[in-house]
Amino acid sequence: MRQGVAVPEHQQRHISGEQFHDATVIWDYHQMGHEARPCSAAIGLGSHDLGVATTAAGLFRAGLFPVVVFSGGNSPTTRARFPRGEAVHYREHALSLGVPDEAILVEPKAANTGQNITFSREVLAAAHIEVESLLLISKPYMERRSYATCRKLWPEADVVCASEPLELDDYIKSSATRSSSSTCSSATCNG
Repeated sequence: MRQGVAVPEHQQRHISGEQFHDATVIWDYHQMGHEARPCSAAIGLGSHDLGVATTAAGLFRAGLFPVVVFSGGNSPTTRARFPRGEAVHYREHALSLGVPDEAILVEPKAANTGQNITFSREVLAAAHIEVESLLLISKPYMERRSYATCRKLWPEADVVCASEPLELDDYIKSSATRSSSSTCSSATCNG
C-alpha cells in the first residue's frame, strides 16, 4: 500500500495510506473506462483548468468528432482563473492548439452538469447539427456523473466518455500547483 500523500500546502495535512487507497478506489470508480470512438459531436464540460480543452483538441485531431461544444460559465472556483467563463477560455485554448474555429461552439451559461448537457444540446440544435452519438470530455472524476446525467437528459444519444489520463496522485499534485499559481486572463494559461 502507498504511503500518505501530501494534501495541497495551504491545508498542511497528510492522509494515511489506507485513506489514499480508499480515495483511489473512488477516483477509479468515477472513470467509465470507455474506449474513445468517433461520435457526431463532443461536449467539453467546464472545470477549473484547461485539461479538458487540451484533451478535446487531441481527440479532435484524432478525428473522433467534427464539432465540440465547450460548456461552462463561472463558479466560485473558476471566476478568478477564467474571468470570461470556462467555455470561452476553453475555446481560446483549443484554437491555440489548432482546432479550427468552425469546429467549436460555445455554451457560456452552464453552472452544473445538467445545464452542461441541456444547454449544449440546445446549442447543437440551433447549429442544425444532428447528434446520434456524443463524446463527453470532462475531468476524470466527472465521467460517471456526466454519463449518468446525459443518459437521463438525452437518452436517445449514444454516449461515450473521455478524460485526460490522470491518476489521483498526479491530480493532487496538479491541484496544489494550480492553487499556488496566478489567475488566467488569456488562452496562454496552463492547465
